[in-house]
Amino acid sequence: MSLDRLAPAVFVLLWSTGWVVAKYASLHSEPFTFLSIRYALSAAAFLALCLVVRAQWPSRAATLRAVYSGFFLHGFYLAGLWWAIANGVPAGISGIIAALQPLLTAMAAPFLIGERLQQAQKLGLALGFIGIAIAVSPKLLDPATADLTHAALPLAINLVAMASVTYGTLYQKKHLQSGDLRTIATLQYIGALILTLPLSLIFEHQHFDGAAQAYGALAWSVFGLSMGGVGLLLHLIRRGQVSRAASLIYLMPPAVALEAFIAFGEPLTLPLIVGTVVVVTGVYLTNRKAFSEHRPAEV
Repeated sequence: MSLDRLAPAVFVLLWSTGWVVAKYASLHSEPFTFLSIRYALSAAAFLALCLVVRAQWPSRAATLRAVYSGFFLHGFYLAGLWWAIANGVPAGISGIIAALQPLLTAMAAPFLIGERLQQAQKLGLALGFIGIAIAVSPKLLDPATADLTHAALPLAINLVAMASVTYGTLYQKKHLQSGDLRTIATLQYIGALILTLPLSLIFEHQHFDGAAQAYGALAWSVFGLSMGGVGLLLHLIRRGQVSRAASLIYLMPPAVALEAFIAFGEPLTLPLIVGTVVVVTGVYLTNRKAFSEHRPAEV
């Protein structure tokens, strides 16, 4: 019970640091190369954990499903997102695109997994998106982001990446509702590596400069994000409505802004503060247990 109560807050705290890690990593490594190293080490770390605790491995069919889901949930999502940002998509625009995921998840869930939301939860998802739009509005109005014609392809890839993680989340909920999450995570990172490693070999020069900051970003990516953050995300998807878990994505931009304020002294603007209040209200409405019409059996 304590994990269920703490998991959302801890997940937001861990996952929000991914934007900071991406910034540091981009200074020291090519994106597909860094992600390939991260996924390989994450799979190895989860494998070691599974061997130590003697976790039960899934059937052959479930193994293929886990690898398949990892291809979309981790591989295509981060590969597309990192590549899009590196090729001209502003962070504010990318944040708005990422904020579409909870709405898309909520719209697709009734058709793909039979999960339905009450009106208050729908209102919460809409408020979350509105809050994100308010929070990043200064960046959207920046003249530097006004002309995005040069970034048409990266924008398209960013949109496909968002759709990819939405599909991966719903697939996870529908087909991997049982089984040991540690073995499933191991197989999912293998699936992600199957995508990013060829991309690295084809389009990059496998540059990783080996600086202390690069290794620090890599270590946190593996243990803080891949093992901690993703482990909690899989737990949240399994324990409750997938739309609730997805709605936590709304909290990422405000959390990153707060971390930047604490760590780097970046200003907290009025739109950001107002937008954050709206976002928190929306996420609260979406995640209130009283509004759930369909809760899966506890496992």
